[in-house]
Amino acid sequence: MAAPYGVPAAGNNPAPRRVVLAAAAAALLRPRAARAAPIRLLVLGDSLAAGYGLPHQDAFERQLQAALAARGHDVTIIDGAVSGDTSAGGRARLDWVLGDGADAALVELGANDGLRGLDPKEMQANLTAILDALAAKHIPVLLSGMYAPPNLGPDYQRAFRAVFDTLGRRPGVIYDPFFLEGVATVPELNQADGLHPNAEGVRRIVARILPLVEKLLAEARPA
Repeated sequence: MAAPYGVPAAGNNPAPRRVVLAAAAAALLRPRAARAAPIRLLVLGDSLAAGYGLPHQDAFERQLQAALAARGHDVTIIDGAVSGDTSAGGRARLDWVLGDGADAALVELGANDGLRGLDPKEMQANLTAILDALAAKHIPVLLSGMYAPPNLGPDYQRAFRAVFDTLGRRPGVIYDPFFLEGVATVPELNQADGLHPNAEGVRRIVARILPLVEKLLAEARPA
């Protein structure tokens, strides 16, 4: 007659079962260091990403990291956002911020080029160089675009906008047409200067862009 479930039959050696259980327990207790490393996400941007005028916990990078963690993503954000930066500034410091490597990149630049009325052709050259450098390292990119201020005239606005629409069609680039979509020109979502989002404005940006960031992370190199 067979032994009851879980009870070894007479004369059987229970040692193999104990070995299997011990191995299973060891696997469950394996140190966290043995698990996959976090995905390293570079945010290369200006004051909009740096959180100008906001407490640290309300800035874009911190809110984005919290939102990703809430969705179960283990991500380390590399802070490459500098207030006042233009596309030329981002290009100049790219090698430095990539010193320890990155698995994916969110590029948010151009607002200061527009505010200063800089030549869109120069902005295109700078952003192209940034995208080329990231592509050479096989780093997938989320490019978040910008619009030029209306006071610079329709010709400048069209030329400025065409830069992002063109680069957004590059292979390997995920394109977000406008970083401030749904937030720009809405007084209750911006600080007193009318240019930088407040904490609620940043929350709206993060909620909108989160699916694109998740798509970007899915394309990142395995750790």
